[in-house]
Amino acid sequence: MPSALDRETLDLTIEAIRDFAREQFPQEVLLDLDASDEFPEAKVRAMCGGELGVQLLFIPEAYGGMGGGAFDVYRVCEALAAVDVGVATGVLATFLGSDPIHFGGTEEQKLRWLGAIAERGLLMAYAATEPEAGSDLGALRTTATPVEEEGRVVAYRLDGNKQWISNGGFADLYSVLAAAPGGPSWFVVERGTPGLSHGKPEDKHGIRASNTAEVTLDGVVVPADRLVGGVEGQGLVQAQMVFGYTRLMVAAFGLGAGWAALDRALPYSTARIQAGGPLSEKQGYTHKLIVPHAVRLETARAYIEETAERIDRGEGNLNTEGAIAKYLASEAGLAAADAAIQALGGYGYTREYMVEKIRRDVRITTIYEGTSEIMEMTIARDRWQLHLKTRGEQYATEAAAAAALARRQPGVGAEAAALALAALGVLFERCRVARLTRHQHLLFRLGELTAAVEGAAALARRAARAAAGELDAKTDRRLSPAALALAARIAARDAARGVATDGARWLLAAGEGSDPAALAGALRLEAALAAQTGLLEDLDRFADHLYGRTGA
Repeated sequence: MPSALDRETLDLTIEAIRDFAREQFPQEVLLDLDASDEFPEAKVRAMCGGELGVQLLFIPEAYGGMGGGAFDVYRVCEALAAVDVGVATGVLATFLGSDPIHFGGTEEQKLRWLGAIAERGLLMAYAATEPEAGSDLGALRTTATPVEEEGRVVAYRLDGNKQWISNGGFADLYSVLAAAPGGPSWFVVERGTPGLSHGKPEDKHGIRASNTAEVTLDGVVVPADRLVGGVEGQGLVQAQMVFGYTRLMVAAFGLGAGWAALDRALPYSTARIQAGGPLSEKQGYTHKLIVPHAVRLETARAYIEETAERIDRGEGNLNTEGAIAKYLASEAGLAAADAAIQALGGYGYTREYMVEKIRRDVRITTIYEGTSEIMEMTIARDRWQLHLKTRGEQYATEAAAAAALARRQPGVGAEAAALALAALGVLFERCRVARLTRHQHLLFRLGELTAAVEGAAALARRAARAAAGELDAKTDRRLSPAALALAARIAARDAARGVATDGARWLLAAGEGSDPAALAGALRLEAALAAQTGLLEDLDRFADHLYGRTGA
């Protein structure tokens, strides 16, 4: 999946999205759509058609698109989510729907359907989830029964129900996952096909500007050439091929929405005077409601960008890395939006100031494309397997690399990141020796700690690259190299403390049997606490950067 856009083209694309949003989605329009639970079909079709053409980014050049890579897609998805996560979801659904064709279709199918999306801006729906199965794509009840003539399969009859389908009531094309005799398989179904219907829009907590509906298939007959790839039983493989990529899109949604919320709290706090001065100058405000959330968002960005670059270099699907990126960004975006409500006080709790809407909207990023709990399990399970495969050396190797980075580029948090990585390796090994992964909750907590530690290490690397002038030309430039270094030090300290204290907590809770003092020594708790020296000063200086104060 090569990254085809240069910096100028990407910048122009993002600016075009922002211009379109200023004209078509001013705040009053977004609030009205939210209140009326209305999907702005005409505007979304304009975005995915000739007027804006955002759909071209996701389509390879061979089929009429621009052939954007994962890095380009992340930047565009962040920009879309900063406008409105519901509107962005309407756009995302088309590209989720096209992914089975993109990655598993025959050349004829790609030319036909991807070409039609590029040329005509068709809307798609990704019809995988079912009422009984939830996110378990293997527990399918929708069936695909072959229709034969003279011993040859000429069509399939699809029967079943799909739930929580974005664009379900408006799509021109549906990618439907169904159980064929040869196994789960994808089929392309056109709008208007007899037997295809949809329910009323779901009355949702957030993203009310998107359409979510149940889709019913009752004797829907499609020609055999609508079987994606032409071979039965490839559906789950095709779905797995894109998780790393599609979860980056949702991660970018969390990032965009989280910053959209903080970008409302920042100016508010400079104008709101309390106890003789603006809130922006009070540690009790900035160091709780602004600074930690900006750090978490930029930690997520660092991991997103690293993963996107690796995908664009052809390093594989990176499903685990996609899960970490999504987990970090969606949780950070949710926390940032929640803090923004608190930061605005009573105003934040009203519709007029938008942050309560952003908070409701961004909540979905912790649910769709795999819940945060599924992400925790995915991360823990896959990194556990890696720990076993490398005989416990994986995180020791990464810790050594972080320590070497600290020597080359001091001041970017790499030393504390090395502490956190080494402690994480010890935690995995203690779990192995005591056979503690049988405890599901402990496994989930391993996933949570792994994401935090790997994210902090990624931010240290990003800060080092920024200091050396080696970041991707298309990277986000919100923070200066000096501000990135501060954020990286803050994140690394938190990761080192967290893995030492929470790691010890859960080992003891699961009955690992170590003396608490010995366990604290193994996890380098004393060193993690010593690393907190200077934290308050860094929090002060990072706040100065965020507010653009003189001398920052």
